[in-house]
Amino acid sequence: MNSDRIKKGVTRAPHRALLYATGVTKRAMTRPFIALVSSFTDFIPGHAGMRDLERYIEKGVHSGGGQMFYTSVPGVCDGIAMGHVGMHYSLPTRDLIADIIECVITAQAFDGVIFLTNCDKITPGMLMGAARLNIPAIIVTAGPMAAGYFEKQRRDLVHDAFEAVGRRLSGEISAKQLEGLEMCACPGSGSCQGLFTANTMACLTEAMGMSIPGCATGLAVSANKRRIAMDSGERIVELAVQGIRPRQIMTKKAFENAVMVDLALGGSTNTVLHLPAIAHEAGVKMDLQMFDRLGRTTPQITSIRPSGNYFMEDLEYAGGLPAVLKSMRSLVHQDAQNVNGQTVGQIISSASILDDDVIRTLDKAYRPQGGIAILKGNLAPRGCVVKQSAVSEKMMKFKGKARVFDAEENAMKAVMAGRIKPGDVVVIRYEGPKGGPGMREMLSATSAITGMGLSDSVALITDGRFSGGTQGPCVGHISPEAMEGGPIGLVREGDVISIDIPARKITLGVSAKELKARAKKWKRPAPKIKKGYLVRYSRNVSSAADGGILR
Repeated sequence: MNSDRIKKGVTRAPHRALLYATGVTKRAMTRPFIALVSSFTDFIPGHAGMRDLERYIEKGVHSGGGQMFYTSVPGVCDGIAMGHVGMHYSLPTRDLIADIIECVITAQAFDGVIFLTNCDKITPGMLMGAARLNIPAIIVTAGPMAAGYFEKQRRDLVHDAFEAVGRRLSGEISAKQLEGLEMCACPGSGSCQGLFTANTMACLTEAMGMSIPGCATGLAVSANKRRIAMDSGERIVELAVQGIRPRQIMTKKAFENAVMVDLALGGSTNTVLHLPAIAHEAGVKMDLQMFDRLGRTTPQITSIRPSGNYFMEDLEYAGGLPAVLKSMRSLVHQDAQNVNGQTVGQIISSASILDDDVIRTLDKAYRPQGGIAILKGNLAPRGCVVKQSAVSEKMMKFKGKARVFDAEENAMKAVMAGRIKPGDVVVIRYEGPKGGPGMREMLSATSAITGMGLSDSVALITDGRFSGGTQGPCVGHISPEAMEGGPIGLVREGDVISIDIPARKITLGVSAKELKARAKKWKRPAPKIKKGYLVRYSRNVSSAADGGILR
């Protein structure tokens, strides 16, 4: 066992003495040492209920014959960090979490790790750490939040809190209604109720085989989630004894399955950053074109918020991820493995689709193509991403005049002041991985635009990124970013920008000669943040086209 290096032999007497000091018994010293890496914090709704799940994981580990130890990693709530300096830190925590996991788990010589996670950057950070260390591991996601309820309707965070800001400013709702929505949109623990980044990543974690079947949609604060936690605890001991490692699960086929599930669900565009970063740690080659290649042949079979009307709880009651895989059985790699010891094909064989409108068959899909599209053109030579499932048919092709802003705050002020008009293309730049730094999400701006009724007449493009809750023609991850001298940094007020999602093109209506002349005059601006972690991050982070990984 890996832990033998800290507990066996004469020279390890001091090590054993320290372990005995924690309460470990002599008998337990012979058992597999399992780490529970928890991201519990009572500041994040998705994580506030984890103390209960930690108990059930521990019960499972000890029932399975292991000795469990707690350790932890930090977490950031993207919703709370949104729209201010805090969002600079969200994406960088993903790589920080992977580094913490590497340091602690290697230093303490564990035989296996069970990761308890839920929200946006924490889940991919844990998957990156698992792939990097390559010791037996299981991911437990804490589960989606139940829908809120107000004025006889089910509610969620994005539709009914973020977008309510724009509706209040436009006079559509009263101050009392806004207060009611903010009190009721999030009724308790769990990850936000739609296919935003947290729930999308939970689904992809299960799709690639790193969570046991049913984990992704098992609701927070439910008996079912407790059982999943306990079963995962028992199973990690078996994986440790058998020596089954993450890279045996996270293969090229597993990543292709995850991409196809993402496309079929209409998931968050943030996965285009996270999956390549996880694949990099697992030694699997993956690029943006995998999303585009598979997106053309993978229909979208669900219609879940923000781009539809169903909630994550509906997906759970319709059969969860096993049922989604069953509908996709002709597309997915059925020989890919799950941490529970089954193949995808075996999971499919025992799955049932309990609601054929929540999870449709391929021939009755909501859309003939997947939810994400990769665009290229003279404005984004290395590519950019759009959640086409959240774009109306009217806006799939759009041409407008650039309104240029060098920071999200400046764009938000213009939106709130009513200075953005139909026919505009809002350009927010110097918000990429290097320029942000940290590649902030633009949910406040996009939600305000939607709430003010402009999502069918205004487009937004950025070298930053979008929340999984974004709606409308919002194109992100434009690469190269402005801070690297990319063409988005050369756009001027009034330039014509064309977006053609079906043709996968994004074009700046400026000649190559003129762009070359502008490039000669371009000067790199001073960094927005000049000290601390983000300075180091900015120096070492790669392009969004490569997953925004740290070199």
